[in-house]
Amino acid sequence: MEKIIKKSLADEVAAAIAAKIKEGRLAKNAQLPTEVELASSYGVGRSTIREAIKILVHAGLLRVQHGVGMFVEDKPSMKEPFVQRVKRAKAEELNEVRKLLEVKIAELAAMHHRDEDLEEIRYWLHERSIASLNGELEDCIEADVNFHLAIARASGNSLMEELYQTVAESLKSWFRHIYEDTTSFTDTGKLHEDLLLHIKDKDPVAALKAAEAIINF
Repeated sequence: MEKIIKKSLADEVAAAIAAKIKEGRLAKNAQLPTEVELASSYGVGRSTIREAIKILVHAGLLRVQHGVGMFVEDKPSMKEPFVQRVKRAKAEELNEVRKLLEVKIAELAAMHHRDEDLEEIRYWLHERSIASLNGELEDCIEADVNFHLAIARASGNSLMEELYQTVAESLKSWFRHIYEDTTSFTDTGKLHEDLLLHIKDKDPVAALKAAEAIINF
């Protein structure tokens, strides 16, 4: 049986705005309401609106002019955006991409990280540990994905970071579907600590192996 990945609130808001654009209810170059107004209109938080806007920007449907506002793109992309392709990927496909990215970003982070990168990685590892021990699955999933996203940021490769950011929400949805509790996260806590240590020690070979151990657990 093929598993179904549930849509997030951000996905639903993005889909609703996209429908208005495609149906012509929002014209090309039209300015969208503010984040506060959109949040009120859709009955969601501003963080959900920000995530929905990111999705639509990646889809080529919106552009953001900082300090001015959000506008409907005048030349929307005709191809399926990669972020949408990720959303309809099978679980096996998503996991294979995750494996490739998490191993490579670990190796690169060991070579290129900055002190502030380590602080962010360490922060999310701590949040992951607390959430797993307290049995807080949603917080644990959030912290786990953000831990690896912080490593992607530390890789020094902006494309790697963007790729991981693109699959991050789908990974969270998939994890919610396959994990009933935080047991697996608790059991792999030491492996994640080892990964941070090897990145800190600038040992790309050991970092790569630690990432592989997490993937293969």
